[in-house]
Amino acid sequence: MKLPPKKTSFIFTVVLMLLLCTVSSGCRPGEITRPEGKEEGASPSVPSEIDVGEGKEPQLSVYIAESGAVEVMPMEEYIAGVVAGEMDPNWPLDALAAQAIIARTFTLQKIAETGGVPHRNAHASTDIEEFQAYSAEEINSTVREAVNKTRGEVACYKNQFIRAWFSAYAGPRTARADEGLNFEGGNPPYIQIVDSPGKEIVPPEEANWSAGFSLEKVREVVKETTGQDPGPVEQVEIKEKGPSGRVDTFIVNDREISGPGMRLGLGSTEMRSTFVEEMSIEGGMLKMSGTGYGHGVGMCQWGAKALAEEGKSPKDIVNYFYRDINIVNLWD
Repeated sequence: MKLPPKKTSFIFTVVLMLLLCTVSSGCRPGEITRPEGKEEGASPSVPSEIDVGEGKEPQLSVYIAESGAVEVMPMEEYIAGVVAGEMDPNWPLDALAAQAIIARTFTLQKIAETGGVPHRNAHASTDIEEFQAYSAEEINSTVREAVNKTRGEVACYKNQFIRAWFSAYAGPRTARADEGLNFEGGNPPYIQIVDSPGKEIVPPEEANWSAGFSLEKVREVVKETTGQDPGPVEQVEIKEKGPSGRVDTFIVNDREISGPGMRLGLGSTEMRSTFVEEMSIEGGMLKMSGTGYGHGVGMCQWGAKALAEEGKSPKDIVNYFYRDINIVNLWD
């Protein structure tokens, strides 16, 4: 394109373009407007603790719970162990690849926020209670391929790593963070309630649960969780349910306890979810039954499997469960 014959004419043209663009769409010349949180090219920085240079794979100090030792390993090697530990390594490639994006994001977000697991003098831990599940023994060729396929890819919102929560089976729909986790930081805008495609394929024994708890155990949980003793338990009711249908608040006698607080206190592998469908007191026991496994926030693993079986890509799967996010690549 030729330059304008006069400098003043050129300046006038540029100013006119800016004014027209600003009035019509609020954009800059050549910029496409996007939904909030979806800025093209926006990406978080690798936390300084593990940053070894732009575009280079970080090295992690990982606390190995089984031996009590701290080992240094490449990030992608650690992620392979997490994917194998958190998801069935024989599941579809793209479900495993979606889990790799989430595991990578989860790891970086935790390191950025707290340094990882500072009490272990490490960036990550193989103890599921401290960080994420990890199983080097179960890494197979499909897991390797899934990790390599998404190498360096992370999910972010407004230039920050998302809180990459996930659970085994969300039931018929996922939960908000304040509902499923009693998260005090407010519900992040990228966490929304979506139907879980997993409900179409999950086996009944994985989908549904029932459990019984002694009334003395219920009393102890309320006392430890709330600091208030409800006394001998005579009545347990659901006071309120959240927008996804999960229990938000229980009332034990006259004391309130959150749904997530009750679940964690009674045991998250027995009371598998707060999606409670039936509840009664019989023979000195609180009996409950429901659906789902886990807190239900973010990605549902059975839902990821169902979407992968439909031919969805790893990015499609992640974008289904977390709204208005970017998936960016931080290293080659």
